[in-house]
Amino acid sequence: MSKILFVVSAATNWTLADGTQHPTGFWAEELLAPYRLFTEAGDTVEFATPGGVAPVADEASLAPEMNDGNDVRPELDAIDALKQPLNLSDVALDDYDAVFYPGGHGPMEDLAVDATSGKLIADTLAAGKPVAIVCHGPAALLPARDENGDPVVKGRKLTAFSNEEERAGGNADNAKWLLEDRLREDGAELSVGEAWQPNVVVDGDLLTGQNPASSKPLAEELKKRLG
Repeated sequence: MSKILFVVSAATNWTLADGTQHPTGFWAEELLAPYRLFTEAGDTVEFATPGGVAPVADEASLAPEMNDGNDVRPELDAIDALKQPLNLSDVALDDYDAVFYPGGHGPMEDLAVDATSGKLIADTLAAGKPVAIVCHGPAALLPARDENGDPVVKGRKLTAFSNEEERAGGNADNAKWLLEDRLREDGAELSVGEAWQPNVVVDGDLLTGQNPASSKPLAEELKKRLG
């Protein structure tokens, strides 16, 4: 069995270009679908956030229509470890077999500029351990640098929440920056699929998923990698 660290955004708002605070957090499906898959297989999941702050789910992601008609609040409330996450700065990489980043707009606010998270990603990849990241989670790749100081995404194949999907969500015109654009600027070879449809890209130990629908397929790919 494997031990997997979920790194979750602690942000509750996403600051837009005009200064508006857009309420956010992590996207429930992107945390729950992988969590279910791993724990049902007998794997251990632990959580970490910047500062050890208990993360919150984006309210929009809790709507039944976003969860096959189900109320997922009780399921989230039952995850005790999510209420008392580790402080990201206290994480010991040797304790884990893989690292997983769920999305939501939260990572655009905090993990996109978090050097501790960036170092964890770079160190995990350098150690030959898999890193799986979904939707807006790839924002956490932006501060990650390799041993030469280059972006870890430079020359790598990956995917992430697309400009088209951001526009459809109504936030693109007022965003300070768009994730697809920033990753391309850092040299990533981004492969964007059809909006809202599952899309998973694997490049060595870096596994990425495009959107909420990619959460479970991404987790399945990581599970295959772990054996």
